[in-house]
Amino acid sequence: MADVHRETAATLGFEAKLWQAADALRNNMDAAEYKHVVLGLIFLKYISDAFESKHAELEAHKMEGADPEDPDEYRAVSIFWVPKEARWSHLKSKAPQPEIGKLVDDAMAAIERDNPTLKSVLPKDYARPGLDKQRLGQLINLVSDIGLGNPTDRAKDTLGRVYEYFLAQFASSEGKKGGQFYTPSRVVRVLVEILAPYKGRVYDPCCGSGGMFVSSEKFIEAHSGKLGDISIYGQESNYTTWRLSKMNLAIRGIDAQIAHGDSFHNDHHPDLKADYVLANPPFNDSDWRGELLKEDKRWVYGVPPPGNANFAWVEHFVHHLAPTGMAGFVLANGSMSSNQSGEGEIRKAMIEADLVDCMVALPGQLFYSTQIPVCLWFLTKTKKNGRFRDRRGETLFIDARKMGSMVDRVHRELTDEDIAKIAGTYHAWRGDTGAGDYVDVPGFSMAAKLDDIRKHGHVLTPGRYVGPEAVEDDGEPFEEKMKRLTATRREQQAEAAKLDAAIAANMKELGYGG
Repeated sequence: MADVHRETAATLGFEAKLWQAADALRNNMDAAEYKHVVLGLIFLKYISDAFESKHAELEAHKMEGADPEDPDEYRAVSIFWVPKEARWSHLKSKAPQPEIGKLVDDAMAAIERDNPTLKSVLPKDYARPGLDKQRLGQLINLVSDIGLGNPTDRAKDTLGRVYEYFLAQFASSEGKKGGQFYTPSRVVRVLVEILAPYKGRVYDPCCGSGGMFVSSEKFIEAHSGKLGDISIYGQESNYTTWRLSKMNLAIRGIDAQIAHGDSFHNDHHPDLKADYVLANPPFNDSDWRGELLKEDKRWVYGVPPPGNANFAWVEHFVHHLAPTGMAGFVLANGSMSSNQSGEGEIRKAMIEADLVDCMVALPGQLFYSTQIPVCLWFLTKTKKNGRFRDRRGETLFIDARKMGSMVDRVHRELTDEDIAKIAGTYHAWRGDTGAGDYVDVPGFSMAAKLDDIRKHGHVLTPGRYVGPEAVEDDGEPFEEKMKRLTATRREQQAEAAKLDAAIAANMKELGYGG
C-alpha cells in the first residue's frame, strides 16, 4: 500500500505507475487469480535477468575455458539455470503471438525441470482460455521494462521490490476476501526491530508469502550483517500461498526451508528449536480440527479450545523455542483478556511461568484483510540469559493505539518514528547496550511486576497498566477552575433552553405543536 509507495518512491519511483499499468490489463479477472499471472511473470523475468548477466560474463571468458551453456557454472553461484526456451528474450520476441500462453507454460515447466528446488512452485496455467492472450502479451512487454538486467538494477533489488510492492497491492485489492497471505510491512518491522534476529534459526509456522523472512534479512543487512547469518524455517498450509513464498524468497536470494502443510497436524519441522519465532497466524481460526489433538505434547500450558486456534498457535510457538529463544507474533486483541473455553487458564499458566516479556497494543485498520485492532505478543524462554538485564518477574506493556496515521480512507500505518519509539522503549527496558535508561511513560508504557498482573486477573491489555496520559498542569488553581467551569456550564444550559424554546415555537407554527 502507500507505505511501500512512500518507501520506494525515493529510490525507484515507478512501482505505482507500473502497478496502474498492470492493473489496467487485469480487465475482469479477479485480483486473487491475476496475482499469480503477474507475480509468476515477474519471477520469470528476475531469474532470466540474473541468468543473462552471468551468461554474458561467461561468454566474455570463453577463451579461458568458461562455458556459458554449462548449468553447473550457474548453480555454483546460486543462480538458477534457465534453458533456452525459458529465457525472457525468447518470450518477449513471441509476446504478440496467440500461442504466447503455451510458451510461458512451457518456460515455467522447463525451469522447474532443470531446477529441482522450484518443483511445483511456478504457475503453469497461462494457456487457459480465460486468459486474454493479447493482454498477456502486453503484460510481458510491461514486465520487460523492469530491472533492465544490469548489475546496478539488481543491486537495488528492483524486481524484488516490485514483487513486494505488488504483493501488498494485491492484498489491498483482495481486501476482506483475501489478503491473509500478506502482513503489512510496518507491522512486520515492529516484530523484527524488537526481536533483532541477528543470528540463529528463525521460524514461522504460518509464513504466508514469507514477509517475516524478507524483513529479517533486511534487518541483518541494515545492521551490517550478512545473508546467511540466519537459517530460515517455515511452513504454510495454503498451497498457492506456499508457492508465493517460495518465489518471494528465491527472488531475494534467501535460502530457506519452507514446507507445505498444516503445522498443527503435519509439522514438517518437529525437532526444530528456533532462536526466534516470528508469526502472524490466522486470527481466531475456528476450523483447525483441534478436537483431534487433545493429547498433543505441545499443550504444556493447557489444551487449547477446538473453537479457536489462537492459543494453539501460541503453544506451538513456545514448543519450538530454543532454551534462550524469543517469539514475537500478532494476535487478535481478544487473546489478551479472553476467559472462554479455558483460554484464560492457558494465558495464566504462561504468565506464571514468566514467559510473557512484552505486550504491545496496536491501533486498528493496519491490515488489509480485517479492520479489527490487534496486539503483539513477545515471549521469551528466559529473562535472565546474560545478554540483557535480569528482568525475571517483569513484563513491559506498551500502548501504541494512538500511533500511526491514515494513508487512505480505511488504512492506517505506523511511521518510522512510531516503530523506532516502540522498539527503543523495549530495548531500553530490556537493558540493551546503548539503548539508554528506561522510565515508565503514563499513557504509553509501564514495566509491571507479576503481582500487578495477578491483580488484574492475568489480563494482558496494556491500557490497564499504562493508565491515562499525564496532563500538563495549566497553572490554574483548582477552586478557580471549578468556578469558571460551573459558570460556563450554566451559560450553556441557558443557551440550550433558549434553543429548545425556539424549536418548539417553530414546530408549533408548522402545526406540530404539542
